Amino acid sequence: MKRLHFLLIIIGITLNGYAQKEVNGKYKPIPKNSEIKEPLPPTETPPPPETPLPKEPTVLKINPEELYKNNSLYKREANVEGIFYRRNEYLGGFVTNSSVSTVRYRDAAFVDGDKIRVYLNDKVIEPQVLLNGDFQGFKIDLVKGINKIDFEALNEGSASPNTAEFQVFDDKGAVIQASQWNVGTGYKATIILYKE
Repeated sequence: MKRLHFLLIIIGITLNGYAQKEVNGKYKPIPKNSEIKEPLPPTETPPPPETPLPKEPTVLKINPEELYKNNSLYKREANVEGIFYRRNEYLGGFVTNSSVSTVRYRDAAFVDGDKIRVYLNDKVIEPQVLLNGDFQGFKIDLVKGINKIDFEALNEGSASPNTAEFQVFDDKGAVIQASQWNVGTGYKATIILYKE
């Protein structure tokens, strides 16, 4: 037992000696500074001028029921209990001064083969778009007055309903609206941009 204690003590002393080897010759104490400097008070910087908050887009007051009354343009809502997506979806109306708008969209959930058709003022501008996980889209020249963009669900993919995330930007790159739609086959999601 004494031999074991002796061996452990020798190993400990040896390791302790090697542990201090890298300090030899490299250690230099910090020289004492005879003059002590007083800490300088922080210089006062004036607060930055208040930057105006980004202006919220002006929202149009449009009744979706009036918008979707035309049965030749919009499919009637299916009154099926428990199925919320068999209807047209109003995504909002916004006032803008922009001359060009960028619209981007992608599949919002599981990429399951959702397809859409895009209309601008009731004219087809994208006949068939397969939604995938990456944003895709288009730019439109806004006309003075109402610019109505409809996204019609051509199918529901392998998982109902037809889901998508969309973003609408003005010509400066500011977001006008960003949201999602959940509509059934044949139904439309609509956003309206009013150019002043």
